[in-house]
Amino acid sequence: MTLELIIFIASILFGALVYWRESHGNGLYRFFNKLMYSKALQMKPTDKTGFVYQQKFIIRLVFIGFLFLIGIVITRFLIPIDLATISIFASMIVGTLVGTYLANFIFKSSEVIDEKSDAFEDVLSDTFEKGKDFIEDLKTKDADIVEENEAIKEAPKTQEKSARERLKDKGLL
Repeated sequence: MTLELIIFIASILFGALVYWRESHGNGLYRFFNKLMYSKALQMKPTDKTGFVYQQKFIIRLVFIGFLFLIGIVITRFLIPIDLATISIFASMIVGTLVGTYLANFIFKSSEVIDEKSDAFEDVLSDTFEKGKDFIEDLKTKDADIVEENEAIKEAPKTQEKSARERLKDKGLL
């Protein structure tokens, strides 16, 4: 179980690496595209599609499964020990798929952050200005309240009857 977990985490990192590598260049995919299709059906020079980059889930699954299937066949011939089991094979495929989608999420969020960074700075500076204005308003309101309290304290109080005298007047005492 620990070997599968280690392989799963490593395959997540591998998936992110594959996705990042294909986002920067898709030469191998272009080579196979030129090899398989006629000139009219070949991909355009501006197309950035790769084996996993900008592909649908099923196509990613097929390409990653095929990649690991070739890897396991080579491992079986080179190393006679039975290391390539079905559970490890499944862990590698699922981990790599998760890694590609995780990398996609990270790339998309960094693009959005880069696009919105100027707007974010403007919003942040506006928020600071509004906060400063709010603090100034509070200071002026506090000063008005302090002046009113001083005015109230300065006014002489009229002599009122005590509670005992009021109860006597009502006849309760």
